[in-house]
Amino acid sequence: MQKLMGVATAVLLTTTLVACSDDASGGRSGGNVDEVTIGALHPLTGSLAGVGTMMSNAAKMAVHDLNEDGGIECLDGAQLRLETGDSKGTASTGQSEAQRLIDNGAVALVGTYQSDVTQNVAAVAERSGVPLVIDVAVDDAILEQGYQNTFRIQPDATSMGTDGGQALFEIAQQNGQPIDRVSYIHLEGAFGQSVFDAFAAEAKSAGVEVSETTYSPTNFTDATTVVRQAAAKNPDVILVTGYYPDSLLIAQAVHQLNPEIDALYGIANGAFDNTSFPADAGNAATGVLSANYHFDATDERVQDIRQRFEEQYGQPMETAAVLTYQAAVVIEQALEDACTDAPAEVRDAIAAAKIEDPLLAFDGPIVFDETGQNKNATVIAMQVQNGQVEQVSPEQFKTSDIVYPVK
Repeated sequence: MQKLMGVATAVLLTTTLVACSDDASGGRSGGNVDEVTIGALHPLTGSLAGVGTMMSNAAKMAVHDLNEDGGIECLDGAQLRLETGDSKGTASTGQSEAQRLIDNGAVALVGTYQSDVTQNVAAVAERSGVPLVIDVAVDDAILEQGYQNTFRIQPDATSMGTDGGQALFEIAQQNGQPIDRVSYIHLEGAFGQSVFDAFAAEAKSAGVEVSETTYSPTNFTDATTVVRQAAAKNPDVILVTGYYPDSLLIAQAVHQLNPEIDALYGIANGAFDNTSFPADAGNAATGVLSANYHFDATDERVQDIRQRFEEQYGQPMETAAVLTYQAAVVIEQALEDACTDAPAEVRDAIAAAKIEDPLLAFDGPIVFDETGQNKNATVIAMQVQNGQVEQVSPEQFKTSDIVYPVK
């Protein structure tokens, strides 16, 4: 009888311990969690390795900062552990790497910079029931699948193309140079096409004529031909959507060919608001305008994060990396709010999140709608002046006054 009582007591104690350590969703809570793994997936090799590595380093820095600040307080100071993945810039590799990160225990993912890669990773996240917080990937279609586990901090393609167009037309009108015709150069694929389509719709409603020139970013080493094609339409403004290497070549070709335009203007452009662009482009950068999401250069906390990043990694922290840092903060707050590392409950906490002090120049907190899109994400206008990228609109984020037209 004593043996039976002892066995019963042991079983009861074991059951109680299991109940305390695991919640109904399969996650852990309270003092039973020492470490929580999140995954960061970016292109660490290939043509986009520069920006991908920078974003991965931003995830590392964010995890370090959050751990230094005490970890997940609700989970008794549990530390975050980051596992990184390399998409190699391809959708298929991104998909397999996302699955590997999840199989290795990641309860949430951050990534991925490219829209086509993010499409595949979002499908993996949905199938696995693990939340994905998109740092950079613009294509509307990613969140049009009805997914419940994917969230995006930055503006989508429609809002970037639409808001970027509105900003340009307002700038021109306010400076007495209304626009009749523009030429739009963009890279092929979902990213460039989706932003262009949104801009074209906005231009049509504004009565502005648009011509389209596309290019393949593969082996794109000379932009002279596409710039000639765009300039041949006699536009008031040439617009560009593309990644850093190709956009740099386009800016240099515009400077060399010197067409009669009022401005070179980027929308969702990977170069024109990059800290390295003025030095890399030289005189070709002067006066170049850009409408894009951007870190809030007026915020002291952002200034501190960027300064420490540059000291640690030896390069400026660009907006894409700030978005990665922000995505890690979103996941950390969700872990606090959920008080468990169960992916389903972390997902629900992200959906209900309200980040009051965003690192980006957004007019309002980060709040996700039913599709997973940040409702307050927006673009701001920037311009290269005196070798620096300045924020020129709207008023609350201005660091300098705009110069338009640019001659």
